[in-house]
Amino acid sequence: METGHRQRRIVGLDLGVASRHTAQVLDEQVEVIAKRRVEPTVEGFTTLEQAALAGADPGTRLEVVIEPTGAAWLPVAVWFTRRGHTVFRVSTQKAADLRRFLSRHAKSNSIDAHTLARLPLIDPDGLTPVALPATAAAATLDRRVRAAARLTDEIGTHKRRLIELARQAIPTIGTVLASPLSRTDLAVLERYADPRRLAAVRPDRLTALIHRVAHGHGDPAAKAEAFRSAARAALDLYGDHAAISFDSLADEITTEIRLIRTLETERDRHTDAREHAYRTVDATQLARTLPGIATTGGPILVAVMGDPHRFPNAAAFKSYVGLAPRASETGNTDRKGQPMSKAGNRRLRTQLIRSAETARQLDPQLAAVYHDQMVHKGAVHTKALAVVAARLAERAWTVMARNSPYELRDLHGNPVDPATARRIITDHYTVPDHIRRQRRSHKSGKAPHSAQRSPRRPSQPKHPTSHTTTSTPDETAA
Repeated sequence: METGHRQRRIVGLDLGVASRHTAQVLDEQVEVIAKRRVEPTVEGFTTLEQAALAGADPGTRLEVVIEPTGAAWLPVAVWFTRRGHTVFRVSTQKAADLRRFLSRHAKSNSIDAHTLARLPLIDPDGLTPVALPATAAAATLDRRVRAAARLTDEIGTHKRRLIELARQAIPTIGTVLASPLSRTDLAVLERYADPRRLAAVRPDRLTALIHRVAHGHGDPAAKAEAFRSAARAALDLYGDHAAISFDSLADEITTEIRLIRTLETERDRHTDAREHAYRTVDATQLARTLPGIATTGGPILVAVMGDPHRFPNAAAFKSYVGLAPRASETGNTDRKGQPMSKAGNRRLRTQLIRSAETARQLDPQLAAVYHDQMVHKGAVHTKALAVVAARLAERAWTVMARNSPYELRDLHGNPVDPATARRIITDHYTVPDHIRRQRRSHKSGKAPHSAQRSPRRPSQPKHPTSHTTTSTPDETAA
């Protein structure tokens, strides 16, 4: 007689970088079916598959659970998904929390594998199957997005190091350097990081260098004098003290600048390839119709989302990105306004929060969300942006799932052109300056009473201006 019971075989695979992988196979009763040490080869994975499916009903598919350990996860995901099995890649933090509970006083590869195998039974709704790129162009886009982002991060690291070195050599240089560093700043520091040389250089020569690099923008003479004045102040401060080595500092600054230039060249090369791959995957540039999702955001969104239909709805995608608030319920109390979970892809989450700053200035509905958070709910700027980013994530899924461009709409759902949208925002959803001042921290002491946040009671209705912003993405975005 058919009972409708589905047999499960769950493989927890603790990935080894310099050693073999450790696997434990459990069934739905948490009984250990097999334990194996696995080489990352066809033979090794085939042996594990056979051991895991021994005695199982025909057609049983494995649930393979792994952590994102370096690059070791990709061969596992490719082989098992090709075989029709489901692969889950869980966050290291989630696995560590369960591991801490299961084995408080010991840690081993077998315990790690057993912990991973238990996760689908303990937190089935918290796991999302790995979705590998379906086409070569999608795989290329994913790699180019990662490479460009990594090089951008490295450039930022070297620029921060460069600024610190420059401040050691010339303590007041911070008042002269642009934020972010400009090509002019790099050109001057590359040649004159030693304040002795900078103070001695002829004003017309330094002015000519700045004029050439800046292509005539700004006031080259004033910029040159600011550099020379900072150099003279450094020499007056340090004198001839032996603790400061201007030659060594200048040489290290030059090294940092050369590294920055090399990294920028490589990043630009990957960025060009990223753009080509993006236009292949998203031929109509649908992602870029979203407000605030531009040159960088479009490729990141498409690469991380993949097939939008792998998420059942917009809320699931928002949760996947980590922009959904954490749940906090006890008894009859449901605490609202909790911090976002920050699970999922950090790069896309960061991009959506950055895009939210632009989106709230372009879209009346998102501007209303931001205004309501700042004016009526006591949120600071960053928290209000996070709420807008969550709405933007929902709308991004709706746009990509519908394969239809985004449309700006007023709060009644009527399409509006960009000029009308900005006028609505200016007239109705501009946050007053005194509200912004109240939301900022006050270092001198306690913030003014008017800036104190009074939590909204669960039974208190939402402010009328936000009633349309709570509608589903299907109602608010085309």
